[in-house]
Amino acid sequence: MSIASSSLLTGLAPVLDVGVRILVLGSFPGAASLAAGQYYAHPRNQFWRLISGVVNEDLTALPYAERLPRLLAHGVGLWDVLGECERVGSLDSAIRKPAANDFDRLRALCPLLDTVGFNGQASGKFAPQFTAAGYRTVVLPSSSPAHMAMSFEQKLDVWLRLRSDEHRGATVLQPPLF
Repeated sequence: MSIASSSLLTGLAPVLDVGVRILVLGSFPGAASLAAGQYYAHPRNQFWRLISGVVNEDLTALPYAERLPRLLAHGVGLWDVLGECERVGSLDSAIRKPAANDFDRLRALCPLLDTVGFNGQASGKFAPQFTAAGYRTVVLPSSSPAHMAMSFEQKLDVWLRLRSDEHRGATVLQPPLF
């Protein structure tokens, strides 16, 4: 499979178990993540720093193989809204022929799942579907290095809402316009 071509790309396997209470959904893995076979592998992507703040453990200090079990131990799972697509490069705007992942089995796989966070506006387009299914949803500012409209601290303030019960229903958060 050539990541640089526009052939059909397949995403990464979900990181889920029966203890997941929070699920973070990205849109589709970037080229660096697909090449590495790892979620959020681009060195400038802020995901691992942001989720470390959410779970209150420095996951960035761990090798990738140790991050996933630690994330699950905190009740946090990872997946993407798209399972396949065509794309040249890593930008969501370059996605063609998207095919959504099958979320029908989510309740059986993750019976404790309460909150679904969407890493960026592209994945956030799926929030209404999850809200209708009874999940608390939070559309998060993207952790991507391409999304620099907010500082890390501003992003973290929003990401911390993943662990909060103060907002029920859909919470769609837009970056400030400045």
